[in-house]
Amino acid sequence: MNNDFMEQQCPWDGAHEACGVMGIYDFDGRDVASDIYYGLFSLQHRGQESCGIAVSDTKGPKGRVDSYKDMGLVNEVFNPENLGRLKGDIGVGHVRYSTAGASTRENAQPLVLNYVKGTLGMAHNGNLINAAELREELEYTGAIFQTTIDSEVIAYHIAKERLRTKNVEEAVVRAAAKIKGAYALVVMSPRKLIGARDPFGFKPLCIGRRDNMYILASETCALETIGAEFIRDVLPGEVVTISPETGLTSDQTLCLPREKEARCVFEYIYFARPDSHIDGVSVYNSRINAGRFLAQDSPVDADLVVGVPESGNAAALGYSMESGIPYGIAFMKNSYVGRTFIKPKQASRASGVRVKLNAIKEAVYGKRVIMIDDSIVRGTTSGRIVNMLKEAGAREVHVRISSPPFLWPCYFGTDIPEREQLIAYHHNLEEIRGLIGADSLGYLKVERLEEMTGGLPICKGCFTGEYPLEPPKEDIRGEYFDKKES
Repeated sequence: MNNDFMEQQCPWDGAHEACGVMGIYDFDGRDVASDIYYGLFSLQHRGQESCGIAVSDTKGPKGRVDSYKDMGLVNEVFNPENLGRLKGDIGVGHVRYSTAGASTRENAQPLVLNYVKGTLGMAHNGNLINAAELREELEYTGAIFQTTIDSEVIAYHIAKERLRTKNVEEAVVRAAAKIKGAYALVVMSPRKLIGARDPFGFKPLCIGRRDNMYILASETCALETIGAEFIRDVLPGEVVTISPETGLTSDQTLCLPREKEARCVFEYIYFARPDSHIDGVSVYNSRINAGRFLAQDSPVDADLVVGVPESGNAAALGYSMESGIPYGIAFMKNSYVGRTFIKPKQASRASGVRVKLNAIKEAVYGKRVIMIDDSIVRGTTSGRIVNMLKEAGAREVHVRISSPPFLWPCYFGTDIPEREQLIAYHHNLEEIRGLIGADSLGYLKVERLEEMTGGLPICKGCFTGEYPLEPPKEDIRGEYFDKKES
């Protein structure tokens, strides 16, 4: 394996999230931008590259949309001045982590389209596997694209279908029938807010309400942040429409039988905030269960169980509860490393981990430590963290991972790279243990995943190579459009 390449590409090793979406419609006509801002703030863990908000006044000039988006964290991009200029009672918001398309301001969302029927504002979480094919089809009909993201393909198809449908929600259903892959959408038309979830349910989307204000959000934690009540999840394959005339209505044309649903299991392992619920299952309890299963299946004598912040903490607590070994805090995480942090030069790149994470010597000195983390992708960071604990005086470090080994890439919105970059593809368990410097290593068993998520149908493709729908023959994630244009 090329360690220089791995360090350049991923100084902070691990699976990454791929966007959060939010939409609000206040039937009482109050401005929604500040509520979207706070909701996006609570979804910041899902993407830290860029963010944006688009709003419209349903009682003002039809088709006028005010928007603001830029690179950076929510509190870096927005301030009282630019947020105060966003006036409107309907709006959508987005935080982005790119898995397809370059990391540029042009690719930030929401997207706003002006077309013959008015305007559309749209935010998308997920990844399409037929985006290149659909984009080419549009290009040969004269479409001119402003971004390199597959989200714009979805928006164009919605606009195209709207020309031959009686309403925008029907256009969303028709467009959704054409696209393949993972998507949670929030779409703002001049007088309606629409939410759509792919038929497999890869990405989460829920519905909330506060007084006469309806909310769509990637996670329930965003609802709680703005004091809204959770109503229900959008079903896999469902399109919901929110308007003052009809309230909340549903179209389930695209829904699949339950046994064909395939939620991304990494929502429960890593992506979602522990205080969120997805499809009726507590993310916190799922991680506690993962830790319990690790203790049952991969026990080891030790003095202390610790989690790698943040996603490893709940699983570490579950391991401690099941094993009886005390749970402790061994790491101090720097929460203030934002986009503007100056990355270390190649010669000091290893220090990048220590900027974000430091071991607490007093907690681990002379102890046999069980370290719980959510995943190992390339292995570079895992090795550095193990070494960090040993330098702090840990006598032994036993690593337990609350997911199975990554053996295959993900095509549906999780940033898991091609197989050649996955440490588990090249090495067996004992070899990985040696490479990261651990005294022992254990992964969660694949057969434990459904049990961990309360029996929900899930996608395990990155662990087993068995995907719920046929993956693309060529891995074009994040590269297709740049290669095409070069």
